[in-house]
Amino acid sequence: MPPRRMSNPPGRGLAPAPRTTLTPEQAERRLLSLELFGMHFGLERMRRLMTALGQPERRFDSIHVVGTNGKSSTVRMTAAILAGHGLRVGAYTSPHLVSYSERIRVGDEDLTPEQFAAAIERGLRAAEVVDRTAADDDRVTQFELLTAAAYSELARRQVQVAVIEAGLGGRYDATNVIPSKVQVLTSVGLEHTRWLGPTIAAIAREKLDVVRPDATLVLGPDVHADAVAVAEQVAADRGATIIRASSDPGVPVGALGRYQRRNFAVAVAAAEAFLGRLDADVVAAAAADIRVPGRLQAVDERPLTLLDGAHNPDGIAALVESLPEITGPGRSIVAVLSILDDKDAASMLSTLVPHCAAIVLTSSHNPRALPPPTLLSLAGQVADSREPQAEVVGDPHAALARARQLAGLDGVVVATGSIYLIADLAATDDRAGRRASML
Repeated sequence: MPPRRMSNPPGRGLAPAPRTTLTPEQAERRLLSLELFGMHFGLERMRRLMTALGQPERRFDSIHVVGTNGKSSTVRMTAAILAGHGLRVGAYTSPHLVSYSERIRVGDEDLTPEQFAAAIERGLRAAEVVDRTAADDDRVTQFELLTAAAYSELARRQVQVAVIEAGLGGRYDATNVIPSKVQVLTSVGLEHTRWLGPTIAAIAREKLDVVRPDATLVLGPDVHADAVAVAEQVAADRGATIIRASSDPGVPVGALGRYQRRNFAVAVAAAEAFLGRLDADVVAAAAADIRVPGRLQAVDERPLTLLDGAHNPDGIAALVESLPEITGPGRSIVAVLSILDDKDAASMLSTLVPHCAAIVLTSSHNPRALPPPTLLSLAGQVADSREPQAEVVGDPHAALARARQLAGLDGVVVATGSIYLIADLAATDDRAGRRASML
């Protein structure tokens, strides 16, 4: 059976974009104002938003990606493979690095700020309808508004399939209103236990509630055995088919890191589950071209400077696993670190510090960032006899400059520990402190 190719329906143009009154700056301010109201779990508001918007989530096929690590990369990779096979593809990811508009993609492009503002304006009109009859403590949240805007824009742009990244968990995540045909579980780690549960199995149950009856569930190669057991039970209960992704995509991957090769293998399995047999040349081309901002992203050569958004112990372990093949032997590694106060900082430090000649502890503009002196104290507690040079530089850009100085032209600098740190380093304007608002 040859690969099934799809193309845009003939004779159909985009629906006209409604007149927009919000500027991109105003749209971002409206979104930021909703951060004050935090998170309120449940799908009823989201379902009402979809109704107010005319059920946009039903006007395209979808693949739903859940997990602890690897979601954004897997979404981008799956979308690239599907686009190479002739589909009009959309994607929705979180968090962003520099601009909210990065979260919504059509083809290989982010929305422009103006397109994003128009989508947010449509979402705000729907939110006004929903909030009109809601209690003060049950109003539309920031992530719900973002998700509603994304689904509305993807439908307006007439994508044939959208690859959707869940935010937190799955069961009550705002993204979980799509009738997805394929679901992907990238990994399961002990994170957000306050909301998702205290064990791997409990967290897996929350994430795997996105599995639909008679759908296909793709499991990443490193999914914990306890999560696999939950997946098998959920699949049996819902008549779903399980596919275990390989750890080797079988083609060279342009994105750096072993973990990105695993993510691409998962993306291949997801695309094949959706589309059928794939064109090997298309897969190889997508693999060669793929790059993911903020994931082992090289931003300079002398010294080699990498930005990696690893923000939990499993992410740091994946980073450490990938470093030898990137750096080669004998190169001095200097880390720039910021970690949020709800993460297992001691475990992250104990994994990374032994591989570093020096570390520079810094902060980010997120108020939950651990104070750098606290990180310094923790680093001293977990260091072994090869304790690296460690110092505090509070400003992220100054910390990166200091790390580059310590590494020398032939060394390697890795900034990691928090996506908020990567966002601050990636930002080039005065909005640096307002990046990556959802983790």
